Amino acid sequence: MTSPTPSVPPARRRLDATDLARVAVFAAIVAVLGLPGGLSVFGSVPITAQTLGVMLAGAILGPWLGALSMAVLLALVAVGLPLLSGGTGGIGVFVGPSAGYLFGWVAGALVIGLIVHAGNRRPVWWRTLLGMVVGGILVVYAFGVPVQALVTRLPLDTTAALSLVFIPGDLVKAVLATAIVMTLVRAYPRAFRRTWGAARGAAPVEEVAPEPVEPRVP
Repeated sequence: MTSPTPSVPPARRRLDATDLARVAVFAAIVAVLGLPGGLSVFGSVPITAQTLGVMLAGAILGPWLGALSMAVLLALVAVGLPLLSGGTGGIGVFVGPSAGYLFGWVAGALVIGLIVHAGNRRPVWWRTLLGMVVGGILVVYAFGVPVQALVTRLPLDTTAALSLVFIPGDLVKAVLATAIVMTLVRAYPRAFRRTWGAARGAAPVEEVAPEPVEPRVP
């Protein structure tokens, strides 16, 4: 009786210099998007362009590197670097009204990457837009609204209703991020290194060198 062939476990991905550089680049992109500052609504949480960077990080880097890039950004903010909207930073921001939204960036980037690259497949527009809305808006709000309500001591339903003012701008950012991602898919697929196209236990398609073709002898 022949024993069943053991399944080959999927290859583990290790962080290399390119991965770390990409993580640093997207952390920097989110920081740069905060330079113009934000529009404060009801004197609490500002409307900024930084969530656009969160959406792009999750969609382009994938779930784990996208979440790591946001965690790196928040770690730099915690040690005092002024990387948030309007040049704010320091440990104090993590006990303010926007603290939940900041932690939501990490979870949001993770969820975006999981949806956009679901099944390790090439991104398509509808799944990309779905990822932006679910991860970049709903997940971020799920973290942000309760913490904002706790800090401001407003009822949760009141805080949620006040947060509706952010929705139109976030939807615009979701559509813009989707357009950017789909443009990169067509024009520069190498931007998505290690995020799709890998068969179980194999290297990603774009990283596999083509086999040499031997010349035929007449």
